[in-house]
Amino acid sequence: MNKNELNPDASPQAAYGAHLRSARESRGWTQDDLAQRMDYSSVHVSAVENGRKPPTLRFSRSADRAFGTEGARDSFERQCREITHGGLLEGFPEYVKYEGRAVEIRLYNIGIIPGLLQTPEYARVLAESAMRRGAITLEQAEERVSFLADRQAALRRHRPPMMFVTMDESCIRRPIGGPRVMNDQLAHLVEFAGLPNTLLQVAPYEIGERRTFDLPVNLLTLPDRSVICYAESQAQGNLDRDSTSVVPVLNAYHQLQAEAMSQAASVAMIEQVRKGSP
Repeated sequence: MNKNELNPDASPQAAYGAHLRSARESRGWTQDDLAQRMDYSSVHVSAVENGRKPPTLRFSRSADRAFGTEGARDSFERQCREITHGGLLEGFPEYVKYEGRAVEIRLYNIGIIPGLLQTPEYARVLAESAMRRGAITLEQAEERVSFLADRQAALRRHRPPMMFVTMDESCIRRPIGGPRVMNDQLAHLVEFAGLPNTLLQVAPYEIGERRTFDLPVNLLTLPDRSVICYAESQAQGNLDRDSTSVVPVLNAYHQLQAEAMSQAASVAMIEQVRKGSP
């Protein structure tokens, strides 16, 4: 049988397929052999090898178990995540690398609860909504939720970062996923506010023009006390490490905190929203 020639330079997905074939052939396995070891069909393995089907995290982890490459630098899971991250806005994959080792994290969001504070159900509703709109595939929706869970887990370390979260009032009043999902999400915010390393504030509608940001902003303080900023619009993300432009953003964040409600008042508002009070 003639074998399709693979061009690993054609795309990240093609490179993944070429890697899969090379690993398989180096062990003398057929596609049927690999399929049995991975608990997938040979048709599925062939489709991934030839770039007709994108790899998923589940597929990649199964491949790593079959090849014994779990946790390796050239693991299939790592390569799959790089493909997935390629669809993220510019600067965000690099931002996430810093996020996992930051000593202070400052977040501001409008309309949507910040990702690091989202419950799995809330995150899943958002991902599935994007899938139904055709913005992402089912596999990408699943990987988006898994990727967020990994980011959240990275912050549950021995010495967690101090987290300052200021969110627009629209974040807690915009219904996402129905009453149960929203109630659980708001309860999670109250629990978050009770942690010793957190400060949660709501920026109420009443501050009007005194709101210092019109777009979401993330600020990270690293172990060396340097600060980086990540901000994004609907179509573009920007990671900035230049202190001359980051310091004014940090100052604007502090001004926003001064205008926002105290944590106690913010939690009281969240509880009111949970109970259906205006």
